[in-house]
Amino acid sequence: MLSDLNPPQRDAVRYLDGPLLVLAGAGSGKTRVITRKIAYLVNECDFDARHIAAITFTNKAAREMKERVGSLLEGKAGRGLTVSTFHSLGLLMLRHDARRLGYKPKFSVLDAADAQKILSDIIKPTDKATLRRAAATLSNWKNALLGPEAAMDEAADEEQRQLAIAYRAYQDTLKAYQAMDFDDLIRLPVVLFRQDEEARTHWQGRLRYLLVDEYQDTNGAQYELLKLLAGPMGRFTAVGDDDQAIYAWRGADVENLRRLGQDYPRLKIIPLTQNYRSCQRILQAANSVIRNNPRLHEKNLWSELGLGEPIEIVRCKDENHEAETIAMRISGLKFERRGRFSDFAVLYRGNHQARLFEEALREHKIPYVLSGGQSFFDRAEIKDLIAYLRLIANQDDDPAFIRAATTPRRGIGPGTLEKLGHYAAERHISLFEAMFETGAETQLAGKPLEHLHEFGDFINRLAFRAEKEPAGRILEDLLAAIRYEEWLYESEDDRAAKTKWENVRQFVDWLTKKGDEDGKTLIDLTQTVALMNLLEGREEAEPDAVRLSTLHAAKGLEFPHVYLAGVEEEILPHRECLEDDRLEEERRLMYVGITRAQRSLTITWCGKRKKGGEWVPCEASRFLAELGDGEIRQSGTDTRDPSAVKEEGKRRMASLKAMLTSGRPENPGQ
Repeated sequence: MLSDLNPPQRDAVRYLDGPLLVLAGAGSGKTRVITRKIAYLVNECDFDARHIAAITFTNKAAREMKERVGSLLEGKAGRGLTVSTFHSLGLLMLRHDARRLGYKPKFSVLDAADAQKILSDIIKPTDKATLRRAAATLSNWKNALLGPEAAMDEAADEEQRQLAIAYRAYQDTLKAYQAMDFDDLIRLPVVLFRQDEEARTHWQGRLRYLLVDEYQDTNGAQYELLKLLAGPMGRFTAVGDDDQAIYAWRGADVENLRRLGQDYPRLKIIPLTQNYRSCQRILQAANSVIRNNPRLHEKNLWSELGLGEPIEIVRCKDENHEAETIAMRISGLKFERRGRFSDFAVLYRGNHQARLFEEALREHKIPYVLSGGQSFFDRAEIKDLIAYLRLIANQDDDPAFIRAATTPRRGIGPGTLEKLGHYAAERHISLFEAMFETGAETQLAGKPLEHLHEFGDFINRLAFRAEKEPAGRILEDLLAAIRYEEWLYESEDDRAAKTKWENVRQFVDWLTKKGDEDGKTLIDLTQTVALMNLLEGREEAEPDAVRLSTLHAAKGLEFPHVYLAGVEEEILPHRECLEDDRLEEERRLMYVGITRAQRSLTITWCGKRKKGGEWVPCEASRFLAELGDGEIRQSGTDTRDPSAVKEEGKRRMASLKAMLTSGRPENPGQ
């Protein structure tokens, strides 16, 4: 099982004498180490799989890890193994111990939109930017394990003080709704384990060995949760790379790697430096750039995949020329290499850069996929159906109640909900419970109350069936009862309605299949849906298309040919990140971009860009000067003799003609 591992990988798998940090450079096989170690624990060390947890950051990574472990463990050896995201693990713990924190097990998990709506009702912002800043501040407080009182103590000015007051009101509202936001799924287990020794001991006994992926991306709350689970003995293997820490803006703290050594003096460190992804020239450039950062531990990536092609730096006239240049090069190189469009990626610093690349690729009839687009679960029609599922699972979920009761409309308007809300607030109960109380008749009467009761009875019937009947049957009955397809066609044009209905059918079919295959009730399925960013279980093949992606979204991916675009001062590095730690993170972002490439890397920058309707001159990024002394080809509008450019074009055309001749079938008529 370990024969195809290199010596450091093998050492990392076998080491069980204490806490272990595996410093895994880009492309060095970290997932292989984690999956082999799980198999080693089960097959060679007699660990029961149900006492092992592998924790990562995305559902996709968790799925891939689970599949790879499944191929290494025979029969029922892997039964009970936990492979999940941090948030899924937190949810599992909180479902088990909800009552210890004053919640019921069927508490709701609010998505970002619902959580922001509650916050908006509290702070009444003047614009969306203010609301986003407030939500980010609350999230940062939670990730730093600061409660409302502690946030108030640390408030630096009146704005912060007012936000701390809003934080208190926000948490009170969540508790009244029996709901949690995503940050609570990490914060509350920490609160629980700190104050409840019995709960902490239970989970330490259940999860006796932890393997944590992407450790450099953990925030303060995640670090503390893992520390509490691992206990003083430090029964864990943490896998991370300080050179790829690029998520400080969302609360990740690269210092957590350093803190491991302080909190666990016996910490063993094993670096993985052999890269299985990229050619040596690409790695030389990556090493040269990242060497300009202070680092936790020095490591030099190397490869046995050959020297590879020279890195090319292309100076373009402007952003339109840049997009056109990249599109033409992709078209030509795909033809020359007889490859696939999916061999190519265009990476950039910000989402705003994507539009011109999309236009150029469409112009050249090149298919593409855009990373970071709208999540399936963010679509309005999917959120409508999820609201019903949440309400069936937890009748105290007020945000779900409001959405379900009004989509499609059934005679329950804003006025009715406002009156019901006043009564529920006075009684400190949920909207659902309030509408059935006799006292509600003092606020509501006649048709409005009748419509509410009809809706409540409908949800109660579905909730009664949800624990007993197949999920698919209930979902079909739900859609038929609310006449959702008809409502879509009444409220949208035919094309939009058709698309939305197809999405609903896809969602329902997936839930039905998962319920049947995994033996899950509708309640079980509902409890996991809120955590998913992608439609889990969709086994669609990756389309043959060029990948357009931000550098942040490209982390963890690899492509034979990468175009790193817009590598200019004030773009990469970003104009707001030109000093201290933030510049170091921008350099790590450049490093991540370089190390996505397997065989060829082309870096582009522009001589000028349009800003505010005017052309502004641009300066090449300082990171280009840090690429080192390896063979780098420079080209662009003012760097070469025009005759040389013309000669190169002639050579390329002759090469293409020769290929066309050699590749033509003997009998064109066949």
